Amino acid sequence: MTLRFSCLTLFPESFEPLRADGVFSRALARGLVSLDTVFLRDFSATARRDVDDHPVGGGDGMVLSPEVCERALASVRGADAWVVHVTPAGKQFTNAAARRLAQKSHVIFLCGRYAGFDARFVEANADEHLSVGDFVLSGGELPAQCMMDAAARFLPGVLGNADSASHDSFEDGLLEAPQYTKPMVWNGVSVPDVLTSGDHAKIASWRRRAQLSLTARMRPDILVRLWDALTRAEKAFAERVWKEDS
Repeated sequence: MTLRFSCLTLFPESFEPLRADGVFSRALARGLVSLDTVFLRDFSATARRDVDDHPVGGGDGMVLSPEVCERALASVRGADAWVVHVTPAGKQFTNAAARRLAQKSHVIFLCGRYAGFDARFVEANADEHLSVGDFVLSGGELPAQCMMDAAARFLPGVLGNADSASHDSFEDGLLEAPQYTKPMVWNGVSVPDVLTSGDHAKIASWRRRAQLSLTARMRPDILVRLWDALTRAEKAFAERVWKEDS
């Protein structure tokens, strides 16, 4: 079954890079995903193709018309559609959210611009609100592309190795362990000996500790959230990493 993505946008051309190259492009070519853009100006009722107006009560920016947006959404929304409002005010988009979107049959992204959508349109139509971080971009197109790319990775057949996504960062809660390739010595630094030992149990143990170390140093907030799920030895190891870094 094909996972369909639709994006309501004022800049449909901004999605072309996603179609042009990479994993998502190959998934499109193989029919595993589809992507259509809905140009908001096509649903304007004015000769000038207006899609926005000044905010009621004053303020900066222009607000996208709920009437225009409603017509645009209705043109692609079916009974099985899941509508995502892309907004800095949304819940943080995570690997778990990507996996959940991958289980849908049709995901519609509301990609705002300027001062955003009329709140009444969002409240009436959005199934959820998602954000890629605590920062503001010029529009919702880039975050929507990030979410589509992340979700597509969980679809069967999208990645060359079906297990690849399961080994990515965040899949077990931690950051992914460092990776190495040839040459075995580069700039005077050798690949860790354990990785060439052939002992799979030792390699797995090393990678787990490497994950803990990297997460403790780079994203301690993640480790704090997972603290109760760690073993006593893992907690002690993480505390040593924090002590050394401090």
